[in-house]
Amino acid sequence: MQCVVLAAGEGKRMRPLTARRPKVMLPIANRPMMEHLVLAAHDAGITDFIFVVGYFEREIRNHFGDGSNLGVNITYVTQRHQLGTADALRATAGMIDGRFLLLNGDMVLKKEDIGEFCRMDTPCVGIHETDHPQDYGVVTVEGGRITGLEEKSEAPKSNLINAGAYLFDPDIFDLLAGLTISGRGEFELTDALESYIREGTLRAYPLDYWLDVGQPWDLLDANEELLSSLCHERCGTVEDGCTVPETVSIGKGTVIRAGTYIEGSCVIGENCIIGPHAYIRGSTTIGDNCHIGHATEIKNSIIMSATKIPHFNYIGDSIVGSGCNFGAGTKVANLRHDDRAVKVCGKTTGRRKFGAIIGDDVLFGINCSVNVGSLIGSNARIAPHSLVEGCIEDGSIIR
Repeated sequence: MQCVVLAAGEGKRMRPLTARRPKVMLPIANRPMMEHLVLAAHDAGITDFIFVVGYFEREIRNHFGDGSNLGVNITYVTQRHQLGTADALRATAGMIDGRFLLLNGDMVLKKEDIGEFCRMDTPCVGIHETDHPQDYGVVTVEGGRITGLEEKSEAPKSNLINAGAYLFDPDIFDLLAGLTISGRGEFELTDALESYIREGTLRAYPLDYWLDVGQPWDLLDANEELLSSLCHERCGTVEDGCTVPETVSIGKGTVIRAGTYIEGSCVIGENCIIGPHAYIRGSTTIGDNCHIGHATEIKNSIIMSATKIPHFNYIGDSIVGSGCNFGAGTKVANLRHDDRAVKVCGKTTGRRKFGAIIGDDVLFGINCSVNVGSLIGSNARIAPHSLVEGCIEDGSIIR
C-alpha cells in the first residue's frame, strides 16, 4: 500500500520556528516530527511513500532523500501554491495505483493504529476523542459511519475530531476534480468527503493514540511523551565525574565533560560539548553541534542545532531555534507566581510554567533577562543587560 504524506505547508502558527523550515521538520526527541510518523507507518508494513512538499521543500528532500536510510522508498511531488489539502492530494494524481493511506505530516501515530486502520474498508477517516474539540474539525458518528463534518466551532456537536488520517481508493480523485475553491481560498478535502457522507459510505476508525502539535508549546508535551518511550543509545564520550543515567541518549562525537549532571529522559545530538559542570534536567532535547557550558542549567526544553548556551545560563520550558548564542549570565524565566497560565502574544499556553519561543540565529549579550511567555523572532539582536518580554519581530534590535 502507498502512503501519501502532506508536508507542503509552512505552519504559520509555529512561527518564528518555521521561518527556515516547514512545520513537519520541527524536532521532537531530536527527529523531525514527520520522521516519527514515517517510522510508525514503516513498522506497520508500509514502504512506499509519496511526500507532497512545497514550503522550504529542500529541508525535507535533504533530510529524507530517497528514504533508503529509513528502509522505505520516497517519491516527491511539489505543491507549487498552498491551496489546501484537496489541492495537495490532487498533485499526486497519476501516481496512485490502488487503495492508499493519506496522512497529515504534522502528527504522530503508532504503528498498531496504522496497521489496523489500513485493514478498514474504504473510504475511511481516522477520528480521535479530545477534551477541546473546538480547536479542530469535528465529526459526528453513528454506527461506525460519519454523518457530519464541521469546521472549528465554539459549540461543537461532539468531542470526536477529524485526526487527519484517511484511507481512500483512487476514485477520490474524481471527487477532487469537481471541487471549487472555498471561502478560505483553498480546495478543501472535507468538501469531497461530503459526497461520501451523503451516500452513507464514509467510515470512521477511532485512533487509540494521536499526538497533534498545533502550537509551539505543544512541542514540549510531545517531546516529553516521546522521550519517555525511546530506546536510548550512548555513542559519545562521558568523562569521569559525570552523572548520566541510562535514560539519556548521546550522539556520536559528543563529549560530556566532568562535573555534568543529567537526570530524567534526555536526548543529546552529535558533536556537542556538554559542560563542564552543566545541569541538564529531564525531557530536554539538544540538537547536533550544540554547546551547553559551565554552570548552565537546561530544563524541559528543545534546543535546536548549533546553538551555544555556554556560561552561567538558565533555560526552562522553552523552545530555542538553531544557531543562537546566549551571552554569559543570560537567563529565561519560566514561572508565573500568580498560578495563572502563561500567555504568548495573547494566546494561553495552558501551562503555569513556560519560558520562551526563540527563533533561529538570535544573539544575546551578557546578563539579559527573558520574561515568561516571550516570543523572539529569528535574527534578533539583544544588547547586554536587556530585559526582553512580549513579541519581538524577526530582525529586531533590542538595546
